Parts: sequence; structure tokens; C-alpha cells
Amino acid sequence: MYDIKHYYQGETVEETLRLMEVYPEARLICGGSDVLIKTREGKMAGCTLIGIRHLKELNGVERRENGDLYIGAATTFSHLTGDPLIQKYVPVLGEAVDQVGGPQVRNIGTIGGNLCNGAVSADSAPAVFSLDARLRIVSLRGERLAAPEEFYLGPGRVDLKPGELLTHVIVPREHYEGYTGHYIKYSMRNAMDIATLSCCVVVKTAGREYKNTLEDIRVTFGVAAPVPLRCRATEERLKGHVIDTELFWMMERSIREEINPRDSWRASRAFRLQIGGEIAKRAFMEAVARQDRREA
Repeated sequence: MYDIKHYYQGETVEETLRLMEVYPEARLICGGSDVLIKTREGKMAGCTLIGIRHLKELNGVERRENGDLYIGAATTFSHLTGDPLIQKYVPVLGEAVDQVGGPQVRNIGTIGGNLCNGAVSADSAPAVFSLDARLRIVSLRGERLAAPEEFYLGPGRVDLKPGELLTHVIVPREHYEGYTGHYIKYSMRNAMDIATLSCCVVVKTAGREYKNTLEDIRVTFGVAAPVPLRCRATEERLKGHVIDTELFWMMERSIREEINPRDSWRASRAFRLQIGGEIAKRAFMEAVARQDRREA
């Protein structure tokens, strides 16, 4: 059923990187929810695999002394949703990945695999973009940090050079402290379906003493462009404004001017534009409401 030529597994990240150097044609496998399907379909027949699921360095969530959150690339969606650090500091990420597939997929699928697939419909991507995270990528030559917008090159393509491994998603303290967010996924079914369109909004308000003005906002869409799209023009239009009904309508209008969805068998461009403005407005309203509830 699965035409796999060889399977190797390192005990550490360094050992895995050396295996990648010896077998440059090998594909990495963690949860396997995508790789094994492609293998079964014959798209990767006769492949060599290097397993990374059991690397302790890539599993779990840690808050460093400086407050930065380090999320291991091999951490499963189920772990993220239930992790106390995620729930306390970046619950929007846990909520987003809890909408991936069904329970079986969430128990094996990982945030690193979800990002490295380069799929514009990945549920983790809008939250990672809106949290302004950084991706830690290592190789035998050293390591580098990449912004998500730099990492996505096109549909199914990411900036991972030969011999490189994504080890962590890092959310700097200053990028989440004082922020609240909300993620909305619109799909044809309520469960076990990929997004027709998705949106994550993360906000920070200046507080009631300043008439509740919008200090910062980050808005990211999935399936609204060839890659996940940070709506920076909309963000700049909204910052500094008093939060009221007119601002929510401004968000809706601005989003429809900025996103660039396509026609597909799942939905037309016109439908996605209509839905896009609506879910962005709703996500914005809920993110602001969570600010108010936190301050109460």
C-alpha cells in the first residue's frame, strides 16, 4: 500500500540534519497526514523518509525567560489547543488549529507540517501571520529566523532550502502581550472540511481612558490570494481610530478592496469577496469584545 524505499529516524535535531545531508532526496515525515496520502496515491512512490515526530526538541510549548513563546514544529494540533501556555497567552492559535480536520487528524497533524505544506487553506497560517510570529529554521550551516510572509513563496511552495528544517514557531512577547484575537473559518461544512475562506484578527486597544481607540490590529486571510494575505492597507487605515460601529463597517469595506480571491469550484470570487468582508468584521468585533472582557 505504501511504497517506501527506506525509513530513517534521528535521535536529535543534529543527527536528523546529518541524515538529511546524506540522503538529500529524502522527505521528512512527522504526523504523516499528508505524506502518507501522497505515498499511497503513488505520487511519492519509492520514496525515502526521515522521521522527526519523536524529536523531543521539536515537541511542546515553552515560555522563555524573556516571555517569548517557543512552539515546537512537531507539536500536534490537539496539544496546542489544550496547552496551558497557549490557552493563557495566544488562545487564538489553539482555537484556529482546533478547526483542522477531525479529531484523528488533529491528534497526528502538526503545526510545522501544516505550515511547510504551503497550503493557503492551512488553518494555522492566518493565526501565525496575525501573531507576527517568527519561524526558526536550522541546518548544518546554522540557523535563521523567517517571517511568515517571507516563508510562503506560492501555492504549495515555502522557503525551505535543501538541508533546512523548521524547528519552532516563535511568538515574541511584544507581539502577543496585551492582544486578543479571533479566527473565523468559512467552509462548506461545519467540520472536516478545508476553508473556503478564513480570517484571523488580532487587536490591541488603548483602553477606555482614551475613548477605547484601536492601538494596533493585524488581519490575515487564508484562501484570499495565492498565499496567506496580511491586509496591511486595512490595518493602517484602522489604527488610531475610536472603536465604534462605523469602524467595523470601515473594516468590511476596506477588506473587500484589498483581498484578491479567485473563482474555483468551491466558491466564486464575488462570493468570497462578500464573505470576506463579513467574517473580517465579525472577527474584529469579537477580538475587541475579548479586550473589553479582559479589562472588566
